[in-house]
Amino acid sequence: MKHLLKFIAPLCLSAVFAGDSMAAETEPDRDYIYVPSEEVRQSQKEFASDRFGIFIHWGIYSMFGQGEWYLNYGPDAREYAKAARGFYPADFNAAEWVDAIKDSGARYVTFTSRHHDGFSMFDTAQSDYDIVDATPFNRDVLKELADECHKKDISLHLYYSHLDWTRPDYPQGRTGHTTGRDSTVNDWNSYYKFMNAQLTELLTNYGPVRAIWFDGWWDHDEDKVPFDWQLRDQYAMIHSLQPSCMVANNHHQTPYPGEDIQIFERDLPGENTAGLSGQDVSRLPLETCNTMNGMWGYKVVDTNYKDTPTLIRYLVKAAGMGANLLLNIGPQPNGELPATALQRLRDIGKWMRIYGETIYGTEAGPFPPQPWGSATQKDKTLYVHVTSAPSSDILLPADLKVKSAVAFVDRTPVRFSKSKEGVALHLDKVPDDVDYVIELKLK
Repeated sequence: MKHLLKFIAPLCLSAVFAGDSMAAETEPDRDYIYVPSEEVRQSQKEFASDRFGIFIHWGIYSMFGQGEWYLNYGPDAREYAKAARGFYPADFNAAEWVDAIKDSGARYVTFTSRHHDGFSMFDTAQSDYDIVDATPFNRDVLKELADECHKKDISLHLYYSHLDWTRPDYPQGRTGHTTGRDSTVNDWNSYYKFMNAQLTELLTNYGPVRAIWFDGWWDHDEDKVPFDWQLRDQYAMIHSLQPSCMVANNHHQTPYPGEDIQIFERDLPGENTAGLSGQDVSRLPLETCNTMNGMWGYKVVDTNYKDTPTLIRYLVKAAGMGANLLLNIGPQPNGELPATALQRLRDIGKWMRIYGETIYGTEAGPFPPQPWGSATQKDKTLYVHVTSAPSSDILLPADLKVKSAVAFVDRTPVRFSKSKEGVALHLDKVPDDVDYVIELKLK
């Protein structure tokens, strides 16, 4: 095994699609005109049709059971890194993971290839600090997961952190100040080449990757002079390596040129209850990411999982706003998905097998979410999702020309009338279902 702590030594890396100068302290180029390729446009269509994906936050931080940001809260990076020598997820089974995810009705997976702690969950030649070289497990879990995803028609997205709390060449931002690294030392050229070399590996060695999901731009959002991440060249490199691969960036900003998906963290588009998603809503395909419990990475005391009705209603509301839901799971250090998370997947899957038609391939309804619920639409079919009706009369605030209305499950006719306020649906009783769906055919 290669030496575990070699990752903290200065690195000499070959140039991979990087400029020769230090990063200029300027705003990213919003004037650059980006035209997505036909391959990307097709990926965008498929992504928007999927509506439901699973996020996987997994790394050596799972061993501490304190969540994925544990290193940021006090441990020295050298001591933290020693955990890799004991990381042996003997119960990891990629086939079981993908089967459970597929059974839930999710159509894609976003896996953390490298998080802020700098540990790579794939076999990289750019550092020894990875799951193959630094652990006794000595298996490339990403390769096994990728192979299963491709085999079972689950699209693969890869999370990649722009920041690093351990490498000496990363220019330190507003996080990771207690890890023991010298904050006065940095070499942006080296770090940028390292990132692009790793991204090249990810887009070369693991088959089709439908999206690269960046995180960490916000680490320099409080710099006195704006920090230039050189996104334009990095995005162009990704699009050249896999022309159908989309780029997403969880920067909490209005999308920059070169990005193909807009992300909202812990909030639906246009909402900002968590304080992370105040940006304008673009015309790009939309995705909201959220947790099943409280944390992204495994936290041993975090057993406060959202119940199944809450998760289903969140998925429905996201679809009603034209967005995907990327629902997170933090695997245990032994490689298993937590039992409660697996149960939620099974429960959502049962619902999706009945109602998936009202979610997959739909667009946002013709009006925003209402106190009673929301709507999705597919061509001339409108699906009204009643999730919290105050009465048996449901007002759809839109000028709709309705041909017919029936309960989605049993096809029972539903009475309706039109007024200047919109179309009213008259139900026989106040529904108490998780989601009572009414199907309207429009003229």
